[in-house]
Amino acid sequence: MATDKSESELREKKEKKDKKRKHEEVAVDGDDAAAVAKKEKKKKRKSEVVDVDDTIVTDAPVATSTAVVAVKDEEDEKKDLKMVIPVSALVPFANPLADEKQQKKVLKGVKRAAKHKSLKRGVKEVVKAIRKSPVSNPSLAPTTLPNGIVILAADISPMDVISHIPVLCEDHGIPYIFVPSRAELGAAGSTKRPTSVVMCTPGQGKGGKVEEKAEWEEGFGELHKVALKLGQHVLV
Repeated sequence: MATDKSESELREKKEKKDKKRKHEEVAVDGDDAAAVAKKEKKKKRKSEVVDVDDTIVTDAPVATSTAVVAVKDEEDEKKDLKMVIPVSALVPFANPLADEKQQKKVLKGVKRAAKHKSLKRGVKEVVKAIRKSPVSNPSLAPTTLPNGIVILAADISPMDVISHIPVLCEDHGIPYIFVPSRAELGAAGSTKRPTSVVMCTPGQGKGGKVEEKAEWEEGFGELHKVALKLGQHVLV
């Protein structure tokens, strides 16, 4: 009987130990599963952060590139735009009036004159320069260079501001040309504001470079040719 009791006690102890081991193994497995689940959650969070960063990085250059393209398109449109002055806005005595091709040559000559300090700007300055110039003989050969060439803007209002200048130019034998836009005339004369009239003089002004004197003499000669050509079609 004693041996049977001892055997039964040993069996019970073994069963208890086995139960404890199984319970511990189950607990360990549960902990491992929880740890694995936590790791997976962390990985998912990291992957989501990476995805967000990728979208930000990839979107940034696309946005900037589209902005640059838009700016370029706007600049191209500004370059393509041409200043159109309606005929009704021009003074009725705008004669001779340079056409588009002749206007480019005239404004190019004005730019050269501004560069070589040979440009008078504004009504007061131009009128003063014309009155100081000697009265030339109308029968003078057309190849002889005049004392100056006057360029007037035809879109001036009121017209009385410049209406006396053509008559004054004729009295002193100075050729004059009308261009459609005072804004373009001002820009060619290196001024920020529109200009109603400018006068190109054959001599180089103070501050001009001596080595560039021949260059301006050539430019003034070309401007004189344009003035002579336009003067042949003056309507009286």
